[in-house]
Amino acid sequence: MMGRCKILIFVWLLALPVAGSAQEAASLLAKRLLGNEVRHFVFCGIPATEAVGDTFFVAPSVDGKHILIGGNNDISMAVGLNHYLRKYAKVHVSWFNTEPLQLPKKWPLPPRKEGGRASVPQRFFLNYCTYGYTMVWWQWPQWERFIDWMALNGITMPLALTGQEAVWQEVWREMGMTDDEIRAYFSGPAHLPWHRMANLDGFGGPLPQSWIDGQRELQKQILERERALGMTPVLPAFAGHVPQRIAETQPQADIQRLSPWCGFEPTCFLNSTDPLFADVQRRYLAKQEALYGTDHIYGVDPFNEMDPPSWEPDYLAAVSEGIYRTLQQSDPEARWLQMSWVFYYKRKQWTPERLKAYLTAVPQDSLVLLDYFCEKTEVWRQTEGFYGQPFIWCYLGNFGGNTMLVGDLYAIEKKLKSALQEADRNLMGVGSTLEGFDCSPQTYEFLFASVWGVSADDFVDQWADMRYGKENGNVRQAWHLLADSVYKDWSFYGLGTQMVARPDFEGHGTYYTKPYYSYNNDRLLEAIRLLMEKPSERYGYEYDLVNLLSQWMGNRFMDLRNAFTEAYKAGDTAAMQRAYRAAERLTLDADRLLYSLAEFNFHHWIHDARRWGSDDLQLRDYYETQARVLLTVWGGPVLNDYANRLWGGLLEEYYWQQRWKPFFTGALEARRNGTDFDEETFKKQLSEREQEFAYKTRMYQSKRTKRKNIPLLEQAQTILTRISQGFYNP
Repeated sequence: MMGRCKILIFVWLLALPVAGSAQEAASLLAKRLLGNEVRHFVFCGIPATEAVGDTFFVAPSVDGKHILIGGNNDISMAVGLNHYLRKYAKVHVSWFNTEPLQLPKKWPLPPRKEGGRASVPQRFFLNYCTYGYTMVWWQWPQWERFIDWMALNGITMPLALTGQEAVWQEVWREMGMTDDEIRAYFSGPAHLPWHRMANLDGFGGPLPQSWIDGQRELQKQILERERALGMTPVLPAFAGHVPQRIAETQPQADIQRLSPWCGFEPTCFLNSTDPLFADVQRRYLAKQEALYGTDHIYGVDPFNEMDPPSWEPDYLAAVSEGIYRTLQQSDPEARWLQMSWVFYYKRKQWTPERLKAYLTAVPQDSLVLLDYFCEKTEVWRQTEGFYGQPFIWCYLGNFGGNTMLVGDLYAIEKKLKSALQEADRNLMGVGSTLEGFDCSPQTYEFLFASVWGVSADDFVDQWADMRYGKENGNVRQAWHLLADSVYKDWSFYGLGTQMVARPDFEGHGTYYTKPYYSYNNDRLLEAIRLLMEKPSERYGYEYDLVNLLSQWMGNRFMDLRNAFTEAYKAGDTAAMQRAYRAAERLTLDADRLLYSLAEFNFHHWIHDARRWGSDDLQLRDYYETQARVLLTVWGGPVLNDYANRLWGGLLEEYYWQQRWKPFFTGALEARRNGTDFDEETFKKQLSEREQEFAYKTRMYQSKRTKRKNIPLLEQAQTILTRISQGFYNP
């Protein structure tokens, strides 16, 4: 391959093979995705002397038979491949391996050489929470596709948290804890992100040993592939969180309780100035390196959404200095990466004096901050650029994996452009800190494409083309309409349509379901109709259709709830009945539509969870319960519905059968009897039904084996016809 590349481009003097194994990983990535069709591509290295930063190009070969993909490293070449696939082949590679690649019959040659250069050296991806809300049940096939997606989108610095419990188990064993004590200290799989951030201990545990062992082996595969592609995985380090048992056996140590988090019992924090802290750090990093190696950058996040033992600036400075010192003692090349979410979340407490003391206690350039929620608040602008420490500008975009249409491409483009111009001194990268892979994948892909110079307008055209499979005027018009008038909001906690909220006559029933959208629902319907003028069976098109149409239906549900409330207040039982029946038709049609695709299918989520139990029925039931609890009642007294999802199966069996249907029928029966609906009794019964649903188990199929197999496009057309006929009117 390398010699062939030399021959094909020698006369151009455009590129030369780079040293070592460069371009091998990019070629293998292409082979995984394209199979034998990879024969149409040749990967070429750009020598470092000719590349200023990360650079790629695509070009036709001299003989006109191949597509040349060039780059200064494997990640840049992967970006070049993705650039070609999007722009010329109209092929989209999704982050989900459930979305098949649909390749062209003929590979068009690019008309000329073109390329791009990254505006920042680092591109970061992931969030602690993503390991719960999206990736908790993934096995290697899902990870393999996702890592390829990260490479194609230019990610250089992924957060790599899988398998750390195997390391901690060895540490706590050495310090005198039994395996039973250790596994009881760990939370269940779905809640491990919050255990890792010291928010809770033991919830949903004890953690099965088979899970610990399986995740250890999975992490080895993940890191091997990420490193092969040239990524720098961010592994965890010790942030001070210790088991209560350690506090009991080490009474001389400076261990204190942190503030309680969301109703859970407070966890224990070992002060970084205590000698025991350095001992734990040394043990952990040594064992982690032995298992997984190291890339010398570590995620350390003390006090996430919690109050430290003291707010005194000197104390905060001592904590950060101690953390960094212990990292350096174990790894002289260590750099510390911290999310700045807590500085936004507790911005009233993290005053300039306190934050400056905390950040500047670490040597310049040794601490990298993730500016977590820049689409809403850029913390770097409020802190003198984090007082000189380098930072990564991040788009969050999703909380809890909520399925709502958010993500303003033009706002991202404007804010990021300003940051690149105004913060170039210590802005070292761009990233995304999404909590879950939501239903707006184009927003994240644009964020990373913009790093390479792609404008929002051009990206919308490319997105429309590759989701449809070819250029189509109606589809482009639909996506520009969506980008201009529907995708205009940013995400915030608990976004969800009224359809997935706790029932109430007014409002939205619970703090963590906010059915907020600022656009006109008719504009969304207009875009859907444009998409449906010339339907396509391409998977990406069908995904978008389900995503958009179910959102319209979820928004419409609010109108029906309001009509029901007005009729209830007026004592008009006939109007109440009409609104209830319309809501039922709307919900069941939406559920059937959502059920059609794995990405919107609750039973698929359950199936993936149960697979981790192998042939052990008890373990399979345990994992299913974990999967149910997280998306419904969450756990604890206050987070109900935080991870709400508009998903098939969940919509009918939980949100409708357990919530809205009893509410509608109960209120209707009360009015027919001439009485008021007893809301307090209903809410008590509702809580019982929610808990029953969350903690029961049932074997689900991941395919529609028990439902009438109606083609998705036929379902969508039926729904549009019913909308026109007033089928969903009260």
